[in-house]
Amino acid sequence: MNFEFPLRELPAVLKGPRIERRRVLVGGSAFWGTIIEAAQAGPGAPAGHLRLDDGRIIDPSDLPHLPPVEPTKIIAAHISFSSRSMETRNQPRPSPTPTYFTKPPSSLNGHLGQILKPADCLYLNYESEYAVVIGKPCRNVLPDEAWDYIEGFCPALDMGLQNFRDTDQGSMLRVKGADTLLPIGPGIVRGVNIFEQTLRTYRNGLVVQEAHIGDETIWGPHYVIADIARHITLMPGDLLLMGTPCHSRSIDPGDRIECEITGLGRLSNEVVAIAAPRAAALGVGHQPNDSDEVRRVAFGFDGRVPARFKDNYRQAAELKKQG
Repeated sequence: MNFEFPLRELPAVLKGPRIERRRVLVGGSAFWGTIIEAAQAGPGAPAGHLRLDDGRIIDPSDLPHLPPVEPTKIIAAHISFSSRSMETRNQPRPSPTPTYFTKPPSSLNGHLGQILKPADCLYLNYESEYAVVIGKPCRNVLPDEAWDYIEGFCPALDMGLQNFRDTDQGSMLRVKGADTLLPIGPGIVRGVNIFEQTLRTYRNGLVVQEAHIGDETIWGPHYVIADIARHITLMPGDLLLMGTPCHSRSIDPGDRIECEITGLGRLSNEVVAIAAPRAAALGVGHQPNDSDEVRRVAFGFDGRVPARFKDNYRQAAELKKQG
């Protein structure tokens, strides 16, 4: 591990047993439940089923999943994986300290939800990440103390409408803040050492991103929490998005994009086309652009990423065409 303030001992949130909490719709109502682990399985309670807090046991496979968080704020690190820094900056560390942007809570989406791509936006990029969920109010803490404020971790897709990059580069408001652009889930997991896990992104079933989190982490969540909480109080349910590895690329309507993190689970969403906003026809605001800066981010730097990601990305597009 190469991040600042290395662990002296394993924090409680990273130790077993594994606990996964999900929020699902059953009969049109929202319910919380806990996934039954293999060690807890028994007659009438199969492993992988969900034990609702009211005692019912159900198969969550096809249930609508709600985001398992209700944050007051969502804060994302720009770059926190070394391969992403190498691709975009040609150096293993992008800056001396992390930088951040925010996403509005209205961008949240759930497992199996639809990601909307407006007709006037050409480039919708995926970025698989792990999200850190805050469990209690947090302010003015040291990195070693920050672990006690983490409720758990979730797979997340930090999607981006790159056609607004040339105008919202600083804030990322429309790039990363549009409705549906933050799928998260299926659940919140604790009791898993996040630094021993591997993150993968699948486009139509083929791997287009992959990184071992411990090997590529520049700044761990304890550093990021201590940094942000110097000046901003983090509240229960708040989310920190911990960056993506190399090979973020644009995808199209009909694509299925998935973020899998070993130990945490697999988040799956479909991209769906929608009409351009009504006000776009009137020329309201900065229109989505196809500038050099937009293309630079949407297409990335193919010469600095593994060939298998590029090959799988192209094959995934062909698979969709073949139906």
